[in-house]
Amino acid sequence: MTITDSQVHLWEAHRPDRPWPEEHVNQKVFIAAPGARAHREEPLAAEEMIATMDAAGVDRAVIVPPSPVGDQNLTGLEAAVKYPTRFGVMGRFNPQAADARGQLEDWLDQPGMLGVRMTFHKSQWSGWLDDGSIQWFWDACERLGIPVMVLVPRLLDRMDAIMRRNPGLTLILDHMARQSALRDDACFADLDELLALARHPNLAVKMSSAPCYSTEPYPFANIKPYLRRIFDAFGPKRAMWGSDYTRLPCTYGECVDHFRHELDFLGAEDKRWVLGETAATLLHWPDGTSS
Repeated sequence: MTITDSQVHLWEAHRPDRPWPEEHVNQKVFIAAPGARAHREEPLAAEEMIATMDAAGVDRAVIVPPSPVGDQNLTGLEAAVKYPTRFGVMGRFNPQAADARGQLEDWLDQPGMLGVRMTFHKSQWSGWLDDGSIQWFWDACERLGIPVMVLVPRLLDRMDAIMRRNPGLTLILDHMARQSALRDDACFADLDELLALARHPNLAVKMSSAPCYSTEPYPFANIKPYLRRIFDAFGPKRAMWGSDYTRLPCTYGECVDHFRHELDFLGAEDKRWVLGETAATLLHWPDGTSS
């Protein structure tokens, strides 16, 4: 069984030849919302991530570049080119860039690129879901077969509208669409909204960062019923494991063992899909090398 982590962040420190946007140069990489668990402050290089994966028995990972470094994906793509059997990239994309439409046409031609990752959890981006200004983006991704991962806490109704307009789009909801500042039962209070989206056959869910939503230690037993409801609604071929490693409240090994050993509702074939095959299929990354 090939185990694929559907979300890790790699990043470098700000430097003159690869600068961060000016507004982020003097801040931490991730500014956590009140009550949310923050990511670590130190940059994470590909070699450190590979060593961590090797120790836990994880074969490969999807790099999701963090938003504060801007819309460039160079660090992730360089890692994917250097280690093509270990990394692929869901790249950041600015739909308001002057050459955005042209960029998207050739997006999957970039070595190591698997798709696009969009974040809508902040006001400067969430408005794009309401004003229709990026409908062209959804249309193009559907036409070009570009998978899209989205961070959309409290915005699930917009995802329903997108899937009704673009039923052929491969859309993947990050972190079960949970709010990062909530824990335990409160974190899953709106779960029915997520489960209702399972009616869209091309919409999938990343059951990523699960330990972050429990105040209990490993094996995070209090959230197991919620994870089962998500799995039951979406099924093994539309659910995938991921860590979000740099903000885990547990070890990386415990994060993967949670799904590998502790969720007894996952049979052997279910685990094969959730721990790797789903990501391989939906991201068109079947053989351990990215595009």
